[in-house]
Amino acid sequence: NKEHGYIACGGDDGLLKVLKLEMQPDGKVKGLAAPSNLSMNQNLEGHSGSVQVVTWNEYHQKLTTSDQFGLIIVWMLYKGMWYEEMINNRNKSVVRSMCWNCDGQKICIVYEDGAVIVGSVDGNRIWGKELKGTQLTNVGWSPDGKVILFGMSNGEVQIFDSTGNQCSKVSIVCLNNVTEAIHIAGMEWYTGIHGYAEHNCPSLAICYDNGRCQIMRNEIDESPVLIDTRMTVCQIKWNHNGSVLAIAGTQKSASGEKDANFVQFYTPSGDHLRTLKVPGKLVTGVSWEGSGLRIALSVDAYIYFANIRPDYKWCYIANTVVYTYTRPDRADQVICFWDTKNSEKYTKFARQLLNIVGHGELCCLATKDDSGTCQYILILCNAIGTPLESRYIDIEPIFLAMTDSHIVAASRESFYLWQYKNPKKILEMDIGATVKRKEGRERIFHVDDKPTGQSEGIADVSRAFTPTNDPICALAASDKMLLVARESGALQRYTLPHFALIIKHQLNCRPYSLSINCVSTRVAIVDISGILVFFDLEARVTDAAGNETIGEQLRFERKDVWDMRWADDNPELFAMMEKTRMYIFRNLDPEEPISSSAYICSFNDLQVKAVLLDEIMIEPEAPVRDHLLELDIKSLRDTRELLDKVSIQDTLQFIEDNPHPRLWRLLAESALDKLELTVAEQAFVRCKDFQGIQFVKKLSNLHNENIRAAEVAAYFARFDEAEKLYLDMDRRDLAVNLRVKLGDWFRVLQLLKSGSDGGDDFQMRQAWNAIGDYYSDRQKWQNAVHYYMQGQEQDRLAECLYMLEDYAGLEKLSYSLPENHKLLPDIGRMFRIVGMSQQAVESFCKCGQVKEAVDTCISLNQWTQAIDLARSHNMKEIDSLLARYASHLLEKGRKLAAVELYRKSNRFLEAAKLMFHIGEEESKKHSKPLRIKKIFCLAAVLISNHEEEVKTSSRLSAKSKRQADTSSTLAGLLSEMTFDESKIIDNAWRGAEAYHFYILAQRQLYQGYVSAAMKTALHLREFDDIIDPVDIYALLALAACANRAFNTASKAFIKLESLDKLSAEMKQQYEKLAIDIFTKNQPKDNRTTKAECSNCESVIPDWCSVCPSCDTKFPVCIVSGRPIFDYQFWICTVCKHRAYEEEIVKLSNCPLCHNPL
Repeated sequence: NKEHGYIACGGDDGLLKVLKLEMQPDGKVKGLAAPSNLSMNQNLEGHSGSVQVVTWNEYHQKLTTSDQFGLIIVWMLYKGMWYEEMINNRNKSVVRSMCWNCDGQKICIVYEDGAVIVGSVDGNRIWGKELKGTQLTNVGWSPDGKVILFGMSNGEVQIFDSTGNQCSKVSIVCLNNVTEAIHIAGMEWYTGIHGYAEHNCPSLAICYDNGRCQIMRNEIDESPVLIDTRMTVCQIKWNHNGSVLAIAGTQKSASGEKDANFVQFYTPSGDHLRTLKVPGKLVTGVSWEGSGLRIALSVDAYIYFANIRPDYKWCYIANTVVYTYTRPDRADQVICFWDTKNSEKYTKFARQLLNIVGHGELCCLATKDDSGTCQYILILCNAIGTPLESRYIDIEPIFLAMTDSHIVAASRESFYLWQYKNPKKILEMDIGATVKRKEGRERIFHVDDKPTGQSEGIADVSRAFTPTNDPICALAASDKMLLVARESGALQRYTLPHFALIIKHQLNCRPYSLSINCVSTRVAIVDISGILVFFDLEARVTDAAGNETIGEQLRFERKDVWDMRWADDNPELFAMMEKTRMYIFRNLDPEEPISSSAYICSFNDLQVKAVLLDEIMIEPEAPVRDHLLELDIKSLRDTRELLDKVSIQDTLQFIEDNPHPRLWRLLAESALDKLELTVAEQAFVRCKDFQGIQFVKKLSNLHNENIRAAEVAAYFARFDEAEKLYLDMDRRDLAVNLRVKLGDWFRVLQLLKSGSDGGDDFQMRQAWNAIGDYYSDRQKWQNAVHYYMQGQEQDRLAECLYMLEDYAGLEKLSYSLPENHKLLPDIGRMFRIVGMSQQAVESFCKCGQVKEAVDTCISLNQWTQAIDLARSHNMKEIDSLLARYASHLLEKGRKLAAVELYRKSNRFLEAAKLMFHIGEEESKKHSKPLRIKKIFCLAAVLISNHEEEVKTSSRLSAKSKRQADTSSTLAGLLSEMTFDESKIIDNAWRGAEAYHFYILAQRQLYQGYVSAAMKTALHLREFDDIIDPVDIYALLALAACANRAFNTASKAFIKLESLDKLSAEMKQQYEKLAIDIFTKNQPKDNRTTKAECSNCESVIPDWCSVCPSCDTKFPVCIVSGRPIFDYQFWICTVCKHRAYEEEIVKLSNCPLCHNPL
């Protein structure tokens, strides 16, 4: 039972037992090494015949059993004991197999006679079926519960759906060319409850008693993984996460005397992992523990337990454990980088992770490219999982090795060398060495090649896939050499970095893993059976023929070894894991073993670091510090005991007999703690600790024993003790300095406040500000503000107020700062970022940065404020500023706002030009004439203002009254302006005049003054460039007809019909209208009033504005629209237009410019 660890075993004569083997962690020893005891051993009575089928319902904690008579019993757990819950007996046939579906709701029972029953967990029958003519032997549910597989006595496997309908047969490929009778030994389908080892991983295993097995991705997989175990198989089982398949059976020995029991372990892809030999006569069953760390084997009348040490994908780099695991909710594998020092965790994801290797502070991840290119990727990562480099390779990286400068990846036939860039080594190198290194160099060699050091490897990559008769089975690398082991026991030795094959050694085993010591003189070999041997790479041996050979296998052997690591600082020391014990060896002599099942991370400074990966994998997302073990070797433990029990001198003698830098450092620290400075200095010298030597010299110069003791306590990080010693000596200053060095500013503040003088002001401010920094770093801005205010740290205070969005406080701070303070620009920028224009301007102006203030106004669209600032501070950039603002307003279509801007800035000419442009646009839109007149009037007034400004500025710049008069007179002529500007100034009132007379003519017409309307309309002919000629002549024709002046009307019609802008249809309508009018009326003016020219006294029509005889142009009255022939008239002081005096007296304003009279 994988959930709670119960073991159910059935035997002859109705024997049925439920056992439970529980581990009892004692606090020090965890995992498989912890002692275990049998907490349950209950006989279940109810069967009379041999119990043949036993199955668990994991979800509902029920046990279902059946015997040789077909009796089925369902057992339940009640108050720690198992009791019968249900009994069923069909009395017709024998039950051959039973299986619960993955959620424990349904059970499928198959009988030998072909009967099938599917029932529910509460005992109700769901459906039944008779498969006539067949003998059933096995049954299995698919993980999703939609498919049921039935195994037949002839070896066939048929597929049915969950309601009992037959679908098809499973293609049994593993039995090709098999002719003898066979039976199904096992049919196991992994449910996927703990995720899969890889994407699209095979999970359905079907195995036959002849040793043939196939592993399928699903029930219709046409290309399964095929295995031939060459055993007589009795049972198969998947482990808890579907990564290992255990196949139990028997095999004839080489001598053929008796059968031997074996359990073979395979991956889902069919790779053989290991073979376990089992004692006894006949193995009949195998079952996995829920964690996958143990298997139980039924052999004869015994149950054997075997520990499983999974070959996890993991490594240890720079205090970081890198390990992988799977999650049911993801197809990717999770790669966790667990920083054991800081208890931080970083995760990455890989679709098909193949291998991991680490060295120093870097690791290499080998993955398969999932883009379908059949390539593999090597990714170089640091200790937090950040990729530094990557390479695509063509060979499968089954084996990996790594040194400070090289990564070696090997398939069965070839290996690949990558000389990667190590950031740490590059920093340590001098320039010359950096130039010599060939960073990023890549080479591929076939295992049968004999490189001499000059070759660049295989040029044709396809050669790397050439099969070999002796495949690679392991490799190891150091800075000096690369060792490649082959299945025959050959060990090939290559030099690094110049890659050359220098020698081949022959081993007496098939290596599984290799490990080279720190000086590359010995290699440790663990073979395929878990036997550890050593090979001396430098030994010179003379064989029987008198020939000298290099290399010798040492006479040393240890069995059941599953992990081994050399010490990093001693070539004679190594640690190994044997079963559930860790052994430390010094020159092949073992120390007392330590109970542990941890995987070895590192071995240096007489200390072994190991990690309980089994415990981590229970909750891989939450590793804890207790999962990392630090184990001292015997000499280190003995030294600690000596220091506790005997004198320093006796310990000194022991360390001199067993010298090691770690022991000398331990002695130095103990002597220092006891203030034996002479011994401490001697020990620091022996372990080459320069800082320790300097510290001892510093202590020698102190004559106060209490101060010495306090300094030593601080050296050993016993800071509270050191502080107490200082305070007892009334040296609060030293206690404060200690806490300042430690950065414990809260305690510094307490110490300063506890003094009688209340503490130095500078130190108090320093402490307050440091505490403010503490809270600021943790983004506790409110707390930081409190301390910064007390410490008067205005820079950081402003930052915190800004982060708190306390703009009122920030404004208050800016007011409190003196002028030109260095913080004011920063505060101004803070206000600008949040759009507080006024406060930003005040801050910038206070520190004299007016330009920044103006730029702030511009960026926040406060143009008026910007111009006021520029004008008040006489900035030279005001013209460009005005131009930018005006263009900004024009882009947004705010033309009148731009006019107002120019007007306020005394840029009357630009404002006038813009108003004229607006007037033209409004005229084209046929807006209301009165609005257009007002626009042109404003433009003309602005021109008048411009002329006045030019005269005034010229008058002010003149040096004398005469110069002033002259310049005032000629100001308009001498000022620099373009032709268009001159034209606008000369015709300033022309637009307003045109629309004034246009409105006047229509008003007169509607009021019935048809003669006056016609005269005004005749004057409009001069403005056909401003008002649409169609409108002018249409109005003239209308007024003339109304005035019975058909000659004038006829001329107006002729003009309308000649206009090009009129469409043909409109012209035709005008022609028709003219015909209608002039067929009834002759084209003559019936009423014509005459007037006398004031210049030549010729008699002319009274509507004529120009004398035909002398070309005298008469002004037009802006009140009535009539030409003025009198010498006496009224003239407006603003627009300079004239009117009859008798007409103007009726009004209070000028009818054109509306200036008060």
